[in-house]
Amino acid sequence: MKLKRVAVRVPADIGAAIKDFAAEAGGGLVVMVDAFNVINQATIRRALQDYPLPHIVPWRSFVASGGLASYGPDVEDIFSRSADYVDRILKGAKPAELPVQAPTGYELAINVKSAKALGLAVPPSLLTIANEVIE
Repeated sequence: MKLKRVAVRVPADIGAAIKDFAAEAGGGLVVMVDAFNVINQATIRRALQDYPLPHIVPWRSFVASGGLASYGPDVEDIFSRSADYVDRILKGAKPAELPVQAPTGYELAINVKSAKALGLAVPPSLLTIANEVIE
């Protein structure tokens, strides 16, 4: 496996970067979590429609709209646990004294229809552990 990192700095470069990945046989794309990618999800999605490529993203909603797979933190759990922090702060706790927390749960979503369109077979073991399977 050959790893290729591409730094995309402006939205206009997203399509060209994905086109380059799609041009290599047997390639795939992992979209990392950062502010730029979160803001430009729609642009990334459109580019992946233009240049079909196996991909995994951190956003479950992306898979519901036709993406292949997502793996990322359970956002509902994060927001739920945030309420405890707000409560503690409102009761006088100093934010700087509260412990930093990392996500405790992660979710895997797989779109089987998108996998078939890309000519991929999803192993049953992945379907078994997925939190959501979209047919």
